[in-house]
Amino acid sequence: MIEEIKYFLLGVIQGLAEFFPISSSGHIVLFSSLLDLAEDNPLLLSVTVHFATTLSTIIIYRKRLKELYYGVVVNQNKNELSFLLKIIISSVPIIIIGFLFRDNIATIFNNYYFVTIMLLLTAVFLIGTSFISAGKNKITYLTALLMGLAQACAILPGISRSGATISMALLLKVKSKDAAEFSFLMALLPILGITFIELITLFYSDLKLSIDNIKSLIIAFLAAFLAGLFACKYMISIVEKNNLKYFGFYCIIVAYIVLYFVFF
Repeated sequence: MIEEIKYFLLGVIQGLAEFFPISSSGHIVLFSSLLDLAEDNPLLLSVTVHFATTLSTIIIYRKRLKELYYGVVVNQNKNELSFLLKIIISSVPIIIIGFLFRDNIATIFNNYYFVTIMLLLTAVFLIGTSFISAGKNKITYLTALLMGLAQACAILPGISRSGATISMALLLKVKSKDAAEFSFLMALLPILGITFIELITLFYSDLKLSIDNIKSLIIAFLAAFLAGLFACKYMISIVEKNNLKYFGFYCIIVAYIVLYFVFF
C-alpha cells in the first residue's frame, strides 16, 4: 500500500506541475529521490505520466484541436494552416537542443543545487509577469519561435515549461488567454514525439513487469491524468488574472527548503 501511495503522489505532482508553472521535471527529480521511486524502470514511469498529462491537454482542448483538424485537413483554412505552422515552428528549438544535448542534460538531473537555482530563476520571471501590462497582440511566427526557444530552455530541470513560454508571450504583449492556449498546445508535438521514442526504447529493452509494477503505473497514470485535467483547466484563468507571481513565491519556498535540507 505504501508503494501505491508513493506512485499516486508522484502522479499528482506530475499532473499539477506539468501545467502549473512550477517545473514538473524539477519536482520529479526532487520527489522521486525523496520517495525512492522507479529506480528499476524510470523511463517507463516517465512515459506513463507524460502520456497521462498529454491526454489531459487533448481533452481540455479537444474542441480547439477539432477546429484545427477540420480547418487544416478538410477546409484548408489559411488561418488554421498558419496556426499549425506556428505550432511546428515553436517545436523546432526543443527538438534541435534535445537531440544535440540530451546526454549532457541527463547528467544534471540529479544535481539538486542546479535544480534549486533553476527554480529560483523560474520564480524571477514568474514574479516579473506581475509588472507586465495586459497585451492584445496575436501569436505571430516570431512569437511562436521565441516561445519555442523558451520551451527549449525548460529542458533544464527546475525551469518551468509553461512558466517560461507564457511569460515570454506576456512579455511580447500577447493576449493572456491566447498565451496559455498556445503554450499548452505547442507542448503536444514534442511530448508525443519524446513519448514515441521512449516507447520504442522500451519495446526493444529487456523489460519485465510484475503485477505490482503494472498496478503502480496505472495508479500513477490515473493520478497524473486527473491532476492534469484540474491544473490545465484552472491555469487558463490564473493567467488571465495575472496571478503567476504566486507560483514564483512557491518556487522560492521549495528552493529554500531543498537547499536547507541538502546543504545544512
